[in-house]
Amino acid sequence: METIKFDQDIRVMYVEATSFPDGALAAHQKLHSYFPFTTVRRYFGLSRPESGIIRYKAAAEIMESGEAEKYGLQTIVLKKGDYHALTLRDYMKDIPSIQRTFSQLIALPDIDPEGYCVEQYIGQNDMLCMVRIAD
Repeated sequence: METIKFDQDIRVMYVEATSFPDGALAAHQKLHSYFPFTTVRRYFGLSRPESGIIRYKAAAEIMESGEAEKYGLQTIVLKKGDYHALTLRDYMKDIPSIQRTFSQLIALPDIDPEGYCVEQYIGQNDMLCMVRIAD
């Protein structure tokens, strides 16, 4: 396990999945129809329980003013700070590994109770699984 530090808040715009986990892929497909994959922009998957169910958001870093509004997308901020992180290589070959990895991360005693489970996509095949460490 490693610690990743976000030195600044990261503003993201998102497409919320209609359900989780089944709607996650469709949410990413819709997001990428607006913002095709590029190495210049960071892409995320965000999840946490809200009102008793897990809400999932496919998100992209905001690069220019007005991007979210142009597509009618909502925004949130990933808070700066330290995050516990584990890297998954070729995650598509073992989708259940994502659940196992986040189960391990959320069991840690020092995580931010208001934070998200954060997937940051690294290239086309790898992801960082992260949870924010409480201040």
